[in-house]
Amino acid sequence: MHSVVLSPGSPLPCDSLSVFVYRDLDGGALVREQPIFTTRAHVFQIDPSTKKNWVPASKQAVTVSYFYDVTRNSYRIISVDGAKVIINSTITPNMTFTKTSQKFGQWADSRANTVFGLGFSSEQQLTKFAEKFQEVKEAARLARDKSQEKTETSSNHSQASSVNGTDDEKASHVGPADTHLKSENDKLKIALTQSAANVKKWEVELQTLRESNARLTAALQESAASVEQWKRQFSLCREENDRLRNKIDELEEQCSEINREKERNTQLKQRIEELESEVREKETELNDLRKQSEIIPQLMSECEYVSEKLEAAERDNQNLEGKVRSLKTDIEERWAVFISPENGGSCLR
Repeated sequence: MHSVVLSPGSPLPCDSLSVFVYRDLDGGALVREQPIFTTRAHVFQIDPSTKKNWVPASKQAVTVSYFYDVTRNSYRIISVDGAKVIINSTITPNMTFTKTSQKFGQWADSRANTVFGLGFSSEQQLTKFAEKFQEVKEAARLARDKSQEKTETSSNHSQASSVNGTDDEKASHVGPADTHLKSENDKLKIALTQSAANVKKWEVELQTLRESNARLTAALQESAASVEQWKRQFSLCREENDRLRNKIDELEEQCSEINREKERNTQLKQRIEELESEVREKETELNDLRKQSEIIPQLMSECEYVSEKLEAAERDNQNLEGKVRSLKTDIEERWAVFISPENGGSCLR
């Protein structure tokens, strides 16, 4: 597995976020941080000047991992973009991871004096990261509590050893009876001191309770006044809501009427378009008739000319028929004369 030796508390990037290795504070053995959860996301940091706008810390989605330090019993979120560490945040019990949208979450790091934001490709990845943050935060809280318990236990043992050593030195110089009386006296002094301290403590607590009671009474009175005010505001809001609902009903009715009017207008437009189409057809027919009417006088003139020609042809035909009949008659007469016996029937021979 690839690893890199790092200085305490400030890891540098390696080829993969598999393991971070650094020397302990004494410069001795090498300590390893193992990743316990890894995902990919776009990393952002809050703009330090405006404290409102997000500034991209990575040009693309990068690996973001939770690391556990066995030696220090601590957890960190680490992300590396190329050769640059863009997230190095130690998780504390006071931190909170907030989902601001379906695919974006953020947390504040007071040590780094910034706010980190992560943009995920899916809501499931965001949910898993948030659940892991809560789990690591709880583990950090338990580790802190155990550390405090160990510190208190060590302190108590030190005080007990110091007291016992002083008593042993005194016991070597006095007798058993005096030792017993002195022990009882010390116990009484301690009890008296504790009683006086408890009385003062109870007086302080009683005064605190009285002040708290007075504040609670004032707050209760303010709350009662606020409740009445809220009731009046609620009544006004309900009346306003009813008025707005009636107005909405009226507007919806007007919208329905407008829609019906639109439908009628649409039908009228269609009818107008049909009539306009019919008018255009009639105008075309009228233009055709006008053109035909312009041709009719010429046709009538030609018809009269043809009629005159026809009548002249009929007269010529009748004349020709008369001539033909005359020629026929003349031919028949000549033929009859030609073949008569007086001519000796010469033609027949």
